[in-house]
Amino acid sequence: MIQKNSAMPVGELQELKNGEMITHNTAEFFANKKVVMFAVPGAFTPTCSEAHLPGYVVLADEFKAKGVDAIICLSVNDAFVMSAWGKSQNAENIMMLADGDGSYTKALGLSMDTAAFGGVRSQRYAMIIDNGVVTNLNVEPAKSFEVSKAEVIIEAL
Repeated sequence: MIQKNSAMPVGELQELKNGEMITHNTAEFFANKKVVMFAVPGAFTPTCSEAHLPGYVVLADEFKAKGVDAIICLSVNDAFVMSAWGKSQNAENIMMLADGDGSYTKALGLSMDTAAFGGVRSQRYAMIIDNGVVTNLNVEPAKSFEVSKAEVIIEAL
């Protein structure tokens, strides 16, 4: 698993924005930026939709005021699902990025096998990335939602 003070792995993540599929190279994307990235096991799932993503939507302006250049919600879903979920949650200030095959999540060492639920998915976590280096990493124990909340991460900034 990636650790604090580690460089982010290089990979590609997809975003559907204004009907256009955009592929982000993480080496370029994380360079010279302060980014908050949180990951969820699945779009449209209860905790993710009722608490995790909404917390970041509500506090987006506060993150920006603390010098955050981008807030990313990452999930092992496709870009179409992530876009639809973002729209349904009024998450216009959050980048809804897809790791469709789970390869980036695996590179982070933060994947989990959910078997029949959905196969390989992401663990629930949040991290602060400064110029491509992890400066804070909060990984949730299974079936928990405490340390990756927006309120916790904003305090870490």
